Amino acid sequence: METVKINQLEIENVKRVKAVKIEPTANGLTVIGGRNSQGKTSVLDSIAWALGGDRYKPSQAQRDGSVLPPQLHVELSNGLIVERKGKNSDLKVIDPSGRKGGQQLLNQFVEQLALDLPKFMSASGKDKAQTLLQIIGVGDQLAKLEMDEQKLYQERLYIGRTADQKDKFAKEMESYDNVPKEPVSASELIRQQQDILARNGENQRKRERVSQYEYLVNTKTEEVVRLQQQLQIKQAELQQIQADLQIAKTSALDLHDESTEELERNITEIDELNRKVRANLDKEKAEEDARIYKNQYDALTVQINDIRQAKLDLLKGADLPLPGLSVQDGELIYQGFKWDNMSGSDQLKVATAIVRKLNPQCGFVLLDKLEQMDLQTMQEFGAWLESQGLQAIATRVSTGDECSIIIEDGTVVEQPAATDMQAPRWKAGEF
Repeated sequence: METVKINQLEIENVKRVKAVKIEPTANGLTVIGGRNSQGKTSVLDSIAWALGGDRYKPSQAQRDGSVLPPQLHVELSNGLIVERKGKNSDLKVIDPSGRKGGQQLLNQFVEQLALDLPKFMSASGKDKAQTLLQIIGVGDQLAKLEMDEQKLYQERLYIGRTADQKDKFAKEMESYDNVPKEPVSASELIRQQQDILARNGENQRKRERVSQYEYLVNTKTEEVVRLQQQLQIKQAELQQIQADLQIAKTSALDLHDESTEELERNITEIDELNRKVRANLDKEKAEEDARIYKNQYDALTVQINDIRQAKLDLLKGADLPLPGLSVQDGELIYQGFKWDNMSGSDQLKVATAIVRKLNPQCGFVLLDKLEQMDLQTMQEFGAWLESQGLQAIATRVSTGDECSIIIEDGTVVEQPAATDMQAPRWKAGEF
């Protein structure tokens, strides 16, 4: 595919230009220098009008004070000759074989942004990135991945905040040691109390039985005194009763009544105990909620990282116009830097490379106000243009040796000596 560049241009009576003829260097940087308001930008406007069509026509195209209409003559490297002249500045395009063509023919190889590179450079970061993504054919895929990533990010943000709130809430909750895991039932304590009271009642009956036997012994002893005649019988009865008494005493000797004091205290304090149990259960539930949300947060982080890797893989496999150029979070990134952190030279490299990718047949760009760039940066940019086989025609408020030509009052007045930075192949003069 042939790359089209500007071999020569002749301009008369356009804006501030009286008469200028330039042969730009084929590869690299051609700098049009001069003081302010001398016609430098008019040269670029003329080229844009000649090649881009009436949308680039200046509102006051004819030079102030001139009685002659504007005339434009541009010779391109593919042999086409583009002219605008006459009262209406009609367009005429002649191809190498002599056949005529029009703006539609020019549009095939003239990229609009090449005629207005500042338009791209001043666009928002997202617009620049979107332009690049559409060029390399991954814009829709990357947009879907970014939408998925943003959705997961928002979900993870909510989950993370909730987990933090749950964790903080759990830490602030009171808890108690040495209490049961579950609330205590009052009815169970009462049943235990009743069992103890029943056993104590049985003990009391046994004690009463001892008293009864003691009473019988006393009674029978008196009867023995009074009733000697019944002595043998009563002695036998006495012996039997004494034996029963001994058995009863032995049975009652080891009996111990159980205290219900602790159960009575627990029944009294059951509400406070259960409050502590419920507090511990609530704290455990809050801690478990926090763990669940943290696990969800971690799972979403894995998904987000997978999407980000998919975005990187997508861009790695794309045909990017410049090594080191990429898109991250909807912003252009070059050599690890966002647009506003790139050097002026790198910004121009990125913009020019994207313009070339938009239309590979367009081998030139127009740059205005290059005075914002220092000489070293200009040198770096010019060297990069040459290495890429690209042509740039730029203006600069300067009359130094870095300028290819110098314009004063609409005409070329000086032809500086070539410097180490460039050895331009150009011709300039009045006609």
